[in-house]
Amino acid sequence: MLLPDYWLTRPGAPLDESAIQAFDALLDGALRTGGCPAIEYALPWPKWQFLCHAADRRNLAVHGSGDPAIARFEPRQSNDLNDFGNQQAVYAASDGLWAMFFAVVDRARVGSITNACVTLADPAGGLHGPYYVFSVSQSALPGRPWRSGTVYLLPREPFITQPPLAFGDSQVHIAQLASFEPVEPLAKLTVAPEDFPFLAQIRGHDDARLQEYADALQNGLPWPQD
Repeated sequence: MLLPDYWLTRPGAPLDESAIQAFDALLDGALRTGGCPAIEYALPWPKWQFLCHAADRRNLAVHGSGDPAIARFEPRQSNDLNDFGNQQAVYAASDGLWAMFFAVVDRARVGSITNACVTLADPAGGLHGPYYVFSVSQSALPGRPWRSGTVYLLPREPFITQPPLAFGDSQVHIAQLASFEPVEPLAKLTVAPEDFPFLAQIRGHDDARLQEYADALQNGLPWPQD
Protein backbone atom coordinates (compact mmCIF):
# COMPACT_ATOMS: atom_id res chain seq x y z
CA MET A 1 0.00 0.00 0.00
CA LEU A 2 3.04 2.31 0.25
CA LEU A 3 3.44 5.02 -2.38
CA PRO A 4 6.65 6.97 -3.04
CA ASP A 5 7.18 9.75 -0.52
CA TYR A 6 6.59 12.51 -3.08
CA TRP A 7 2.86 11.70 -3.16
CA LEU A 8 0.87 14.34 -1.29
CA THR A 9 -2.14 13.99 1.00
CA ARG A 10 -5.04 16.42 1.25
CA PRO A 11 -4.17 19.09 3.83
CA GLY A 12 -6.23 20.34 6.71
CA ALA A 13 -8.71 18.97 9.19
CA PRO A 14 -12.23 17.81 8.29
CA LEU A 15 -14.74 20.60 7.80
CA ASP A 16 -16.84 21.67 10.75
CA GLU A 17 -20.60 22.07 10.51
CA SER A 18 -20.45 25.85 10.02
CA ALA A 19 -18.24 25.43 6.92
CA ILE A 20 -20.48 22.72 5.50
CA GLN A 21 -23.57 24.87 5.94
CA ALA A 22 -21.89 27.90 4.37
CA PHE A 23 -20.63 25.87 1.41
CA ASP A 24 -24.05 24.34 0.82
CA ALA A 25 -25.74 27.74 0.95
CA LEU A 26 -23.29 29.20 -1.57
CA LEU A 27 -23.67 26.19 -3.87
CA ASP A 28 -27.45 26.16 -3.64
CA GLY A 29 -27.62 29.83 -4.51
CA ALA A 30 -25.35 29.41 -7.53
CA LEU A 31 -27.13 26.31 -8.82
CA ARG A 32 -30.53 27.98 -8.55
CA THR A 33 -29.38 30.86 -10.72
CA GLY A 34 -28.86 28.85 -13.91
CA GLY A 35 -26.67 29.77 -16.85
CA CYS A 36 -23.28 28.99 -15.24
CA PRO A 37 -22.93 31.97 -12.89
CA ALA A 38 -19.54 33.07 -11.60
CA ILE A 39 -19.53 32.29 -7.88
CA GLU A 40 -18.71 35.33 -5.74
CA TYR A 41 -16.56 33.72 -3.08
CA ALA A 42 -16.15 35.64 0.17
CA LEU A 43 -16.08 32.82 2.71
CA PRO A 44 -13.22 32.50 5.24
CA TRP A 45 -12.34 28.94 4.23
CA PRO A 46 -9.94 28.18 1.35
CA LYS A 47 -11.45 27.80 -2.10
CA TRP A 48 -9.95 24.32 -2.44
CA GLN A 49 -12.06 23.15 0.52
CA PHE A 50 -15.19 24.51 -1.14
CA LEU A 51 -14.37 22.71 -4.40
CA CYS A 52 -13.58 19.45 -2.60
CA HIS A 53 -16.89 19.75 -0.75
CA ALA A 54 -18.72 20.25 -4.06
CA ALA A 55 -17.14 17.10 -5.49
CA ASP A 56 -17.07 14.91 -2.36
CA ARG A 57 -20.42 15.70 -0.77
CA ARG A 58 -22.53 17.26 -3.51
CA ASN A 59 -21.56 14.76 -6.21
CA LEU A 60 -20.53 17.37 -8.78
CA ALA A 61 -17.88 16.88 -11.44
CA VAL A 62 -15.17 19.56 -11.62
CA HIS A 63 -13.04 20.78 -14.53
CA GLY A 64 -10.14 23.24 -14.36
CA SER A 65 -9.29 25.48 -17.31
CA GLY A 66 -7.55 28.70 -18.28
CA ASP A 67 -10.61 29.69 -20.31
CA PRO A 68 -13.14 31.64 -18.20
CA ALA A 69 -15.92 31.63 -20.80
CA ILE A 70 -16.80 28.00 -21.61
CA ALA A 71 -20.55 27.69 -22.09
CA ARG A 72 -20.57 24.09 -23.32
CA PHE A 73 -17.96 21.34 -23.14
CA GLU A 74 -17.75 19.24 -26.29
CA PRO A 75 -16.13 15.76 -26.45
CA ARG A 76 -12.61 15.95 -27.85
CA GLN A 77 -10.04 13.29 -28.62
CA SER A 78 -7.53 13.16 -25.81
CA ASN A 79 -3.91 11.96 -25.93
CA ASP A 80 -3.13 9.76 -22.96
CA LEU A 81 -1.20 6.55 -22.30
CA ASN A 82 -4.17 5.08 -20.43
CA ASP A 83 -7.03 3.72 -22.55
CA PHE A 84 -9.68 5.45 -20.44
CA GLY A 85 -7.95 8.81 -20.85
CA ASN A 86 -7.40 8.35 -24.58
CA GLN A 87 -10.97 8.68 -25.81
CA GLN A 88 -13.10 11.32 -27.48
CA ALA A 89 -14.80 12.66 -24.39
CA VAL A 90 -15.30 15.52 -22.00
CA TYR A 91 -12.96 14.91 -19.08
CA ALA A 92 -13.47 16.07 -15.53
CA ALA A 93 -12.44 15.10 -12.01
CA SER A 94 -14.24 13.85 -8.95
CA ASP A 95 -11.73 15.72 -6.77
CA GLY A 96 -11.67 19.50 -6.40
CA LEU A 97 -7.95 19.82 -5.72
CA TRP A 98 -6.98 17.88 -8.82
CA ALA A 99 -9.16 20.12 -10.97
CA MET A 100 -7.51 23.23 -9.51
CA PHE A 101 -4.13 22.11 -10.84
CA PHE A 102 -5.38 22.36 -14.42
CA ALA A 103 -6.79 25.82 -13.72
CA VAL A 104 -3.60 27.36 -12.31
CA VAL A 105 -0.92 25.76 -14.54
CA ASP A 106 -0.30 27.77 -17.72
CA ARG A 107 -0.15 24.98 -20.28
CA ALA A 108 1.34 27.33 -22.91
CA ARG A 109 4.44 27.82 -20.73
CA VAL A 110 5.25 24.21 -19.85
CA GLY A 111 6.45 21.51 -22.18
CA SER A 112 4.49 18.77 -20.48
CA ILE A 113 2.68 17.91 -17.27
CA THR A 114 2.20 14.69 -15.37
CA ASN A 115 -0.24 14.39 -12.50
CA ALA A 116 -2.57 12.03 -10.69
CA CYS A 117 -5.17 11.81 -7.94
CA VAL A 118 -5.84 8.36 -6.49
CA THR A 119 -7.50 6.63 -3.58
CA LEU A 120 -6.26 3.19 -2.47
CA ALA A 121 -8.73 0.49 -1.43
CA ASP A 122 -7.25 -2.28 0.72
CA PRO A 123 -8.48 -5.91 0.67
CA ALA A 124 -10.69 -5.28 3.71
CA GLY A 125 -12.49 -2.45 1.94
CA GLY A 126 -10.72 0.40 3.72
CA LEU A 127 -10.02 3.55 1.70
CA HIS A 128 -6.78 5.52 1.95
CA GLY A 129 -6.20 8.94 0.45
CA PRO A 130 -6.77 10.80 -1.72
CA TYR A 131 -3.13 11.05 -2.78
CA TYR A 132 -1.80 13.52 -5.33
CA VAL A 133 1.23 14.12 -7.49
CA PHE A 134 1.81 17.19 -9.67
CA SER A 135 4.72 17.80 -12.02
CA VAL A 136 5.61 20.10 -14.93
CA SER A 137 8.66 20.36 -17.17
CA GLN A 138 11.74 21.00 -15.05
CA SER A 139 12.88 23.72 -17.43
CA ALA A 140 9.64 25.66 -16.88
CA LEU A 141 9.68 25.69 -13.07
CA PRO A 142 12.05 28.68 -12.58
CA GLY A 143 9.65 30.83 -14.61
CA ARG A 144 6.75 29.98 -12.28
CA PRO A 145 4.32 29.07 -15.09
CA TRP A 146 1.18 29.76 -13.09
CA ARG A 147 -1.93 31.74 -13.95
CA SER A 148 -5.38 32.54 -12.64
CA GLY A 149 -7.94 30.12 -14.00
CA THR A 150 -11.47 28.82 -13.68
CA VAL A 151 -12.88 25.69 -12.09
CA TYR A 152 -16.22 24.67 -13.57
CA LEU A 153 -18.86 22.72 -11.65
CA LEU A 154 -20.56 20.18 -13.92
CA PRO A 155 -23.52 17.82 -13.50
CA ARG A 156 -22.28 14.39 -12.45
CA GLU A 157 -24.91 12.35 -14.31
CA PRO A 158 -23.40 12.14 -17.82
CA PHE A 159 -19.97 11.09 -16.53
CA ILE A 160 -18.56 7.63 -15.95
CA THR A 161 -15.68 6.89 -13.60
CA GLN A 162 -12.38 5.41 -14.68
CA PRO A 163 -12.33 1.71 -13.69
CA PRO A 164 -10.02 0.87 -10.77
CA LEU A 165 -6.58 -0.61 -11.37
CA ALA A 166 -4.96 -3.49 -9.51
CA PHE A 167 -2.19 -2.54 -7.05
CA GLY A 168 -0.87 -5.70 -5.41
CA ASP A 169 -3.84 -7.12 -3.48
CA SER A 170 -5.46 -3.68 -3.40
CA GLN A 171 -7.10 -1.38 -5.94
CA VAL A 172 -6.30 2.12 -7.14
CA HIS A 173 -9.30 4.36 -7.76
CA ILE A 174 -8.46 7.28 -10.05
CA ALA A 175 -10.54 10.45 -9.78
CA GLN A 176 -10.96 10.81 -13.54
CA LEU A 177 -14.39 11.08 -15.16
CA ALA A 178 -15.45 11.01 -18.81
CA SER A 179 -18.63 12.00 -20.61
CA PHE A 180 -19.22 11.01 -24.23
CA GLU A 181 -21.86 13.69 -24.71
CA PRO A 182 -21.62 17.50 -24.46
CA VAL A 183 -21.89 18.97 -20.98
CA GLU A 184 -23.07 22.43 -19.95
CA PRO A 185 -21.49 23.75 -16.74
CA LEU A 186 -23.66 24.70 -13.79
CA ALA A 187 -21.40 27.31 -12.18
CA LYS A 188 -17.77 28.43 -12.15
CA LEU A 189 -15.22 29.75 -9.67
CA THR A 190 -12.14 31.86 -10.41
CA VAL A 191 -8.99 30.59 -8.68
CA ALA A 192 -5.52 32.12 -8.40
CA PRO A 193 -2.20 30.30 -8.00
CA GLU A 194 -2.13 31.18 -4.31
CA ASP A 195 -5.44 29.35 -3.86
CA PHE A 196 -3.75 26.05 -4.78
CA PRO A 197 -2.30 24.60 -1.55
CA PHE A 198 0.31 22.45 -3.33
CA LEU A 199 1.87 25.22 -5.43
CA ALA A 200 5.23 24.86 -3.67
CA GLN A 201 5.10 21.06 -4.05
CA ILE A 202 4.68 20.98 -7.83
CA ARG A 203 7.63 18.91 -9.01
CA GLY A 204 9.74 19.19 -12.15
CA HIS A 205 10.54 16.38 -14.59
CA ASP A 206 12.84 15.89 -17.55
CA ASP A 207 10.78 15.96 -20.75
CA ALA A 208 13.11 13.66 -22.65
CA ARG A 209 13.09 11.12 -19.84
CA LEU A 210 9.31 11.27 -19.62
CA GLN A 211 9.10 10.60 -23.36
CA GLU A 212 11.33 7.54 -22.96
CA TYR A 213 8.87 6.10 -20.44
CA ALA A 214 5.95 6.93 -22.74
CA ASP A 215 7.64 5.23 -25.69
CA ALA A 216 8.36 2.13 -23.61
CA LEU A 217 4.73 1.88 -22.53
CA GLN A 218 3.26 2.55 -25.97
CA ASN A 219 5.64 0.52 -28.10
CA GLY A 220 6.79 -2.30 -25.83
CA LEU A 221 10.36 -1.02 -25.71
CA PRO A 222 12.79 -1.88 -22.90
CA TRP A 223 12.09 0.06 -19.71
CA PRO A 224 14.55 2.97 -19.34
CA GLN A 225 17.32 2.32 -16.85
CA ASP A 226 18.23 4.80 -14.13
